[in-house]
Amino acid sequence: METRQLLQQVFFTLLIVSGSKSVSGYKTKIPNEIGEQALSQIAIEKAVFAFHESASVSVHPRVLGLEGEDTQWVNVDLEYSEPSETDWVGVFSPAQFNSSTCYDPNDSKEQTPDICTAPIKYKFANFSSSGYTNTGKATLTFQLINQRADFSFALFTGGLSNPKLVAVSRNITFANPKAPLYPRLALGKSWDEMTVTWTSGYNIDEAIPFVEWGFQGDHQKPSPAGTLTFHRNSMCGSPARTVGWRDPGFIHTSFLKDLWPNTMYTYRMGHLLSSGSYVWSKTYTFKSSPFPGQDSLQRVIIFGDMGKAERDGSNEYSNYQPGSLNTTDQLIKDLKNFDIVFHIGDLTYSNGYISQWDQFTSQVEPIASTVPYMVASGNHERDWPGSGSFYDTPDSGGECGVLAETMFYVPAENRAKFWYSADYGMFHFCIADTEHDWREGTEQYRFIEHCLASADRQKQPWLIFAAHRVLGYSSGLNYGLEGSFEEPMGRESLQRLWQKYKVDMAFYGHVHNYERTCPIYQNQCVNSGKLHYSGTVNGTIHVVVGGAGSHLSGFSEITPSWSLYRDSDFGFVKLTAFNHSSLLFEYKKSNDGKVYDSFTISRDYRDVLACVHDGCEATTLAS
Repeated sequence: METRQLLQQVFFTLLIVSGSKSVSGYKTKIPNEIGEQALSQIAIEKAVFAFHESASVSVHPRVLGLEGEDTQWVNVDLEYSEPSETDWVGVFSPAQFNSSTCYDPNDSKEQTPDICTAPIKYKFANFSSSGYTNTGKATLTFQLINQRADFSFALFTGGLSNPKLVAVSRNITFANPKAPLYPRLALGKSWDEMTVTWTSGYNIDEAIPFVEWGFQGDHQKPSPAGTLTFHRNSMCGSPARTVGWRDPGFIHTSFLKDLWPNTMYTYRMGHLLSSGSYVWSKTYTFKSSPFPGQDSLQRVIIFGDMGKAERDGSNEYSNYQPGSLNTTDQLIKDLKNFDIVFHIGDLTYSNGYISQWDQFTSQVEPIASTVPYMVASGNHERDWPGSGSFYDTPDSGGECGVLAETMFYVPAENRAKFWYSADYGMFHFCIADTEHDWREGTEQYRFIEHCLASADRQKQPWLIFAAHRVLGYSSGLNYGLEGSFEEPMGRESLQRLWQKYKVDMAFYGHVHNYERTCPIYQNQCVNSGKLHYSGTVNGTIHVVVGGAGSHLSGFSEITPSWSLYRDSDFGFVKLTAFNHSSLLFEYKKSNDGKVYDSFTISRDYRDVLACVHDGCEATTLAS
């Protein structure tokens, strides 16, 4: 294992040194830091057919999901007479991956690559069989999810940078590849509405999508669903438009309306085929939202930057999103003890490799199918040069927001502008989109002010602001080196709004660690407490909670006076509102679920009304 990891690091270093290579008009994206999308390390456009009579790949079982499973393990047996430590196996889906799937660069003089579709995952041949290089034989296990198409397994020699295809397996498939899968719940635009979004292989000319739902144990009724998809030309650049492209299937959303508060419902997704028969998903349950202002136990999970990982060890996952499965599994384990999740940006880190969105929705399905899974837009969802994003960077890998806006529902007026408000009982959330301009005078700034102003603090005392990039305070390493301790231009316009509307807490991701500030305004702590706060709301507590899974970030050598707790580890935050005057904040680590930082807030409505600096309307002495 140590030898393999060393060789991988050598190849990784060589790729960095060699830089970006252009092959027949197809740009190969080369990683420039630990944590880059693992699939980008494969120079798939340089792959050539070099079939070898002594090489073979066999897979079993051949048909998956015979009992309705959407996830199944398979065994892959390899044989090759000229084995090498850099041989690897790629999983391709659809199984056909020759040059017929290439994106046309509109240049007839360009030579078409032999293969121009990236695998959905890969493993080195000696991953679990250290004797492969001596015997030329190995058995690997892969976990596959239903992704609407068949699969094949290909053995490559030459490493990731110069792959040569020596053998390919026969195709395998799921029994029902088009099945409705991976439901993700989200709040609708009103408190008594829940949305169900899922993925299938059925277009509307093949089947009618709907959700059958109702009170748990009672009569179930149907609600229609809308259908969306997108195509290669919707992508803004490579690799999403080239080697990373994969048909996303069809994304359906149904709106379950007029829900009773705090009530258990069951639901399942269905498709009515033209033959008159039905295709059904599994049956799921959820609890509807409390009435706004309702005094009951309400528990919220918040984190950013989780990403995905492969349970079978594919894609060198430990170098990419090492904590994502820990966080996911810890939340699944504690699923009965929270009511809603906010994942504030950098969801999959697919970076233009579209197959990874199916992998991510499968990973979070136990959570997202049970409680509302609310998302925000991060740089890895939206940013692309010339696409209208506030940051002119290629962080989305050419997705330019299309995947996030389609795969997940948010109650925004315009999902291409990923800002929205959400009510959950005693909480009022204002979710910003840092990949669009938020400064004073912009459309988003007006939204933020309206969202904060619309909170009825007598009924919803807990006012929360959240965004991906740190618009408030962070002593993360990069911000510390810049000397700003914030995203440039981050809090200059917004801090007046946080103060005026007495925002309790502001949450951010982007920086992959955890940090909590004192209640702060204008760079100054306005409360000396650390573990308990009561009385007037005279400042906002800022929290960085970007350590849900992606490679961790360090801190500046300087610890600012406002920074009360810093931790470079994987974790998430839980807020528990016991009633209108009592709130518990907990930071939990993903590896054990234990609390490592916490504080409480106790206050009355009059404390929210109390005047504070820059937080009161002008008064008059007129009688």
